[in-house]
Amino acid sequence: MNALFGVIFHFIGGFASGSFYVPYKKVRDWSWESMWILGGMFSWIIVPPLAAYLTIPNFWEIIMQTDSSIIGYTFLFGLLWGIGGLTYGLGVRYLGVSLGSSIILGLSMVFGALMPAVYYFFKPASGKHGIDFFFTDLSGIVVLIGLSICIIGIYFCAKAGMLKEKSLAHVEPTHKTEYQFGLGITVAIISGLLSACFNFGIEAGKAMADVANEIWKTANPGKGEFLYQNNVSYVVILWGGFTTNFIWCFYLLLKNRTYTDYIKKKAPVSKNIIWSALAGTTWYLQFFFYGMGESRLGNGASSWILHMAFIILISNAWGVILKEWRGVSRSTYRAIIAGITIIILAICIVGLAKTLE
Repeated sequence: MNALFGVIFHFIGGFASGSFYVPYKKVRDWSWESMWILGGMFSWIIVPPLAAYLTIPNFWEIIMQTDSSIIGYTFLFGLLWGIGGLTYGLGVRYLGVSLGSSIILGLSMVFGALMPAVYYFFKPASGKHGIDFFFTDLSGIVVLIGLSICIIGIYFCAKAGMLKEKSLAHVEPTHKTEYQFGLGITVAIISGLLSACFNFGIEAGKAMADVANEIWKTANPGKGEFLYQNNVSYVVILWGGFTTNFIWCFYLLLKNRTYTDYIKKKAPVSKNIIWSALAGTTWYLQFFFYGMGESRLGNGASSWILHMAFIILISNAWGVILKEWRGVSRSTYRAIIAGITIIILAICIVGLAKTLE
């Protein structure tokens, strides 16, 4: 039953993550940096402590009593993840929801699964696998096979992007979009690598989650693990994410003088604020439900990969709904479908490896 609820929680989190960019598409007459930083205020500053307060009333005391080195590492990985999140928005902007999300999340799946194992190889901990696990244990080897297949899927997604770029070259200038494959794929790779740092941030801040878990278990004996234990860690991780994004967006607002967007008369300011707030809040919900899923399945490779699987499924479903691939050639459409299918197959293989442990 725990596993079933874990899957359901990860699905809800994946749905939130795969859908968060859709409200941004409703924003009109604002620059990217104007809407991104406003949405980020809700993602990183407003909603996380509110969620922590509602679920862990003493969360601030837990943070204050945590060793400074733990806070520092948790913040650092949040900072690096923040760069990944920042470039995620740009990757989706230049590649579209479907292609951008597939490449970014595929890479994030690979490195998010392996990075904690590298950490625990040098600092062994009970119940955690080191990187040697993926070369010496049957289930670990199966995980690596799945990750290799994922890379093949990413290749097909990239091929579809190149074919799409070629077809757009023949479109009339008045019908061109922001699609730029060269710039988009570069940003997507950076984003995929650094976005995986969120999982490492969860591991680094696990001591805070453990305290919250023990307090809850003491007050609720015999009721299992605390569903919301990670909410206290998220506060620190997202401080790092906010720092990165705020610096960059503030620079762009000054450089491009787009800070005037918030008072622009022709822009639907009120609606833009609502859509940005909705996007930011939706993005945070992926973490909220990921924590709930992790409390049921554990924060190993399987939990991270399952989360990524649902995000890829939902984001690509939105790509189809938003008709991003309408009008492309059959070979282009076959390539993106093949890429998505192969990535999903890879995720299933890695997920099944959990049963071999």
